[in-house]
Amino acid sequence: MNVNGKHYRTIWLNEKDTVQIIDQRWLPHEFVIEDLNTVEDVAVAIKDMHVRGAGLIGATAGWGMYVAAKQAKSVEELEKMGDYLKQQRPTAINLEWAIDRQLNEIKKSNIEDRVNVARNVAKQIEDEDAEYCRMIGVHGYKIIEDISKRKNSTVNILTHCNAGWLAFVDYGSATAPIYEAYNRGIDVHVWVDETRPRNQGARLTAWELNMHGVKHTVIADNVGGHLMQNGLVDMVIVGTDRTTYTGYVANKIGTYLKALAAKANNVPFYVALPSSTFDWELENGYDIPIEQRSGEEVKYIQGLLNGKIEKVLLTPEQSNAVNYAFDVTPPELVTGLITERGICEAKKESILKLYPEKLV
Repeated sequence: MNVNGKHYRTIWLNEKDTVQIIDQRWLPHEFVIEDLNTVEDVAVAIKDMHVRGAGLIGATAGWGMYVAAKQAKSVEELEKMGDYLKQQRPTAINLEWAIDRQLNEIKKSNIEDRVNVARNVAKQIEDEDAEYCRMIGVHGYKIIEDISKRKNSTVNILTHCNAGWLAFVDYGSATAPIYEAYNRGIDVHVWVDETRPRNQGARLTAWELNMHGVKHTVIADNVGGHLMQNGLVDMVIVGTDRTTYTGYVANKIGTYLKALAAKANNVPFYVALPSSTFDWELENGYDIPIEQRSGEEVKYIQGLLNGKIEKVLLTPEQSNAVNYAFDVTPPELVTGLITERGICEAKKESILKLYPEKLV
């Protein structure tokens, strides 16, 4: 994606062999690039959400294992560093997937080759993530095109949280079909949920839609149901941090409520994800571990004040706050899953038809 006319990915290895990221804590008001020099740097970036989103967490973990391979004196030490990174965010399956992929390849290689192997695998994960998201756009665009032909007017799409290019290496999952439709000349407009408590919609989705020129309107999280009741939403597209092979979708807290409202108002509800976000082992989606973050994220809000980024207390200082980061949407509320291989139902048989190798 472009930032003020210059192409960026969300993570990359620079010419000095340093892993760099866009530090998303400061968007949309400041564009900050951060170096990740140690495994601890990578862990903090994942835990404290300098990077976030399923695909980008996976890509960061991949590059984190490259950093670890340069530090570790043995495979055993490398495995410990991998376990440490896995502990930072429990819900996003891409984190564990990327680390296990790295370790499997490194263990096949000679000790003296492990740094080169880790570099190559990290780059593969990065490139695959971008390409899979591009293909999600190619497949998902057709849904928007069909609605546009029926309506012969603006297609209004509601999304939740940020499943854009900032949540992946490039293109995004939920936004990829939107960008593809926009690039092909379809008139699209996006309702952007603010997504409390960290406001990833208002801060990040709105920022990147601005950068791409896509029409959008930021709304409070509770407005979506009203818009659907009044015929102002043609479809919902969200991302996911983990989806079971049986079709249960774990995504940013509040997604389940949007799915319920969509079902009640006959609005199609789609989930966009690359195959790396599927959990191929977990059957019951309610067994997905749900991350609880600090209540301070609920009590405080961050914004621009007199030219400075400041935090402001919203609640009585003495009040307790709970902060569940994700919820689970059951398959019966999902119209379809948009993947890099095509679109399927949120059902085991349909998912495995797209990924027959997982039947083995």
